[in-house]
Amino acid sequence: MFTHQQSTRNTEDKKLVQIIMLTIIPKAPALNFHVISPLYNTNPCSSPPLVLNSQSRLKFPSQRRRFLVQASSVALPLLPFPIDQVLVPSEVKTLHLFEARYIALLEESLYQKNKLFVHFVLDPIGFAGTSVEEAARYSCLAIIEKVERLEIGALVLIRGVGRVKILDFKQDEPYLTGEVMPLQDNVLNNEKDLMSRVSELKEALHSLNSLEIKLKVSKEIQLQTQTKNSVFWAEKQLSSDSFVNFVPSVAERVSFAALQPVSGASKSDLLELQREKLRAMDVKDTVERLEISMAVARNNISMLAAKLAIQSLEMI
Repeated sequence: MFTHQQSTRNTEDKKLVQIIMLTIIPKAPALNFHVISPLYNTNPCSSPPLVLNSQSRLKFPSQRRRFLVQASSVALPLLPFPIDQVLVPSEVKTLHLFEARYIALLEESLYQKNKLFVHFVLDPIGFAGTSVEEAARYSCLAIIEKVERLEIGALVLIRGVGRVKILDFKQDEPYLTGEVMPLQDNVLNNEKDLMSRVSELKEALHSLNSLEIKLKVSKEIQLQTQTKNSVFWAEKQLSSDSFVNFVPSVAERVSFAALQPVSGASKSDLLELQREKLRAMDVKDTVERLEISMAVARNNISMLAAKLAIQSLEMI
């Protein structure tokens, strides 16, 4: 579990403090949820909570990005996370929401917002006097795929849909809401070349998944096969009048699919994956991101091939 205190200022310049309480769990029993990467560590000792004091201020990043910005915008609930828990399009994550205000956020998302909310990270950017300034970065539209009600709270399976920009914060009680608009790549490349690169990445990810299935792991270690699921989702025809402008192209969705944890990954591998995910969220060109993902896929294939070779020697 991690606890995150966030403060915002109302129109009378009074400081309000919110406490976000949720747990990101490794596996949801009885729902066959996808396994969450160890990157999303629920141990507060190894992943200290992001704490803001009463002088904290939340800012938007000043860096300008050259994205294709759609004209439409919508007001949605916002759920902040530490910088090491960015959600990328096509990725799945399981949350345990148990504080009343976030159960209320869940209810609004399910019954008023077409199962949608925005997952974003708070990035500390410095100090201004006694104030801690944080930027709202790496915002991703999330759709709720499954919910299991518990005696205390609920298990919620979410998936990243596409990147968004937070235009404005609308309210801070009982939880954050804001106006958001979609951010999508500027596709300037040859369509034939683009789809060729997409096919090449899909082939690599198919090979990666085949190796993962062959790898033997201890009972304590869950087999990671999220990549196949992400590719399958990325290729689906996603049509919804409620968020059609927020859905990226198939090529853009596939370009994120390789950014998943794999079986046998070390802590350093997961840290490198985290860096690549942040980099991919900033990239505005689909081909460039496909190249990033291809490099990640090839490294993972090499790592799994080496582990399988060692596994074969041990069986002799």
